[in-house]
Amino acid sequence: MESYDTVVGAINGLRLKGYTLDFNLAFDKLTCSKNITCLHPDDFEITEVYRFEGDSNPEDEDVVYAIEAKQGNLKGVLTSAFGMYADAASTEMLKKLSMHTH
Repeated sequence: MESYDTVVGAINGLRLKGYTLDFNLAFDKLTCSKNITCLHPDDFEITEVYRFEGDSNPEDEDVVYAIEAKQGNLKGVLTSAFGMYADAASTEMLKKLSMHTH
């Protein structure tokens, strides 16, 4: 797995590896408006995770996830899911995302 200094660096590096879609968290699924895709927790794997913490405030953390669908050859990126969206995610989705952040 690569090492990146910034969120932008991680996203750009993942784009070069074919993670071209931008996923968003929608409570119990990931959505992609580009191709109208929805992935539930059982439909995808997290293949890489990069965590970034703010220099002056540990609460300024950002997490970049590399996501691969189990079917359909879809690869994309989800950012800030664990910290920012924790209250807006289902229990099942939080389990899926949190097991990759430690």
